[in-house]
Amino acid sequence: MHSFYNRDSLDLKQRNWYILKNFILKNQLDLKMADVDGTIHCREGAAAQLTEKLYEILTNRKVKKVPPEMPIDYTDSAYQMQLPMHARSTASKAVKNNLRLTEVLADQNLITCAQKSQKIINDHIDHRRQERVEDPDRFGIKPTLGDRCVRRPEPPQKLQSEQSHLTNTTDVPSELPADSTNERPLTREHSVHFKEVEVKQMDKSAFYQLPIQSY
Repeated sequence: MHSFYNRDSLDLKQRNWYILKNFILKNQLDLKMADVDGTIHCREGAAAQLTEKLYEILTNRKVKKVPPEMPIDYTDSAYQMQLPMHARSTASKAVKNNLRLTEVLADQNLITCAQKSQKIINDHIDHRRQERVEDPDRFGIKPTLGDRCVRRPEPPQKLQSEQSHLTNTTDVPSELPADSTNERPLTREHSVHFKEVEVKQMDKSAFYQLPIQSY
């Protein structure tokens, strides 16, 4: 216990968790580093997930809980889904809620931070797209011409390989319906016809018979 610091600064937190991570890897504990990193940076639901996993390891018991409706991704997406439509966060607010300042300070690589921000924005766009699909009346989405078209089942088509396989087997019945041998895959004939044009070319032998001029 003398190796740990009783402080809440980011530098000392990383030192404390560095010792804990080495202990976890040395003893091969069944803990995910994503839960540990989420707890360090106060991600949504990461501390509770880590505590439940530690309880199961130390007591050898399973935590009885209701399975979540949405997958745990350490974001506030589950909380946003509970809010009314007008109160949900925008893209910039989603980045602010799900990207902690300590993550930026711990890893100041601009490319890594940009990738994290882009992932949050992409998830936000996917959630918005899902909302438009689930409630099209609210957004005034009208079905397109393709959506209103009647979908008919495709005609049954038999592949040539299947027909050859049936003809080669010995247990094929001798009597087959007459229409089964006449079925062919549907093909589209060319609707454009090309006409061959004959072009009369000049006799080039006349050029070689001209007299050579001297200067």
